[in-house]
Amino acid sequence: MGPPPRIGPCDVTSKAELEKLVQELSAKEKHLNLLVANAGISGPKGIPSASDAAQLSADLWTAESPPEWADVFNTNVTAVYFTTLAFLPLLQASQKHHPAHAARSPSVIVISSMSGLMRHSQGHFAYNAAKGATVHLAKLMSAEFEKANVRVNSIAPGYFPSEMTTQSSNEDNKSDLPHEKVKEKGHVPAERPGSDEEMAMAMLFLCRNVYVNGEVIAVDGGVMNQVPGR
Repeated sequence: MGPPPRIGPCDVTSKAELEKLVQELSAKEKHLNLLVANAGISGPKGIPSASDAAQLSADLWTAESPPEWADVFNTNVTAVYFTTLAFLPLLQASQKHHPAHAARSPSVIVISSMSGLMRHSQGHFAYNAAKGATVHLAKLMSAEFEKANVRVNSIAPGYFPSEMTTQSSNEDNKSDLPHEKVKEKGHVPAERPGSDEEMAMAMLFLCRNVYVNGEVIAVDGGVMNQVPGR
């Protein structure tokens, strides 16, 4: 047997492409048990270091633009919403095709960020503001989609190896984030990045525990105990 047929890729900011992706998957599968909304971009950086208001304003004014903010929100927030909407029928269908599955077993896991929970801008206001919106969107969807027996929870990761945090990856899309890089930040009690296994454990918990809905779990090595937020 060869590898399973691939579907996609898909531009999640396009309703037409999302509809096409759902059609492709529906042709192969009758239902979907789990949807992970993980797409995201980092956006512009603006460092709010000046104490003089005129300089502070000028630094941030020139570093960022409304179109850049719109791109970040479109990918990190709007696309999460429409991706979830697109797959809702397939998610709900999992209970019909597998009656033995517990009610409320279909699940959406939104990958937000600890950046959406903290009050520190980290030099990227657009990203942190968008991730804050993603966190609240997950809560809204968890309440409104309860009537469809589809749960929505969110994971807010801390420092994990990824293309976004390291600006590089290998042929397997794996990135390397040295422990020293995380330790030198000074606000990570674990003093290292998170691992694939630690992320997987959080994913499996939210996927399997049908008694959990509307929760945001920070998998951050203790960062949110060190910086203002929540």
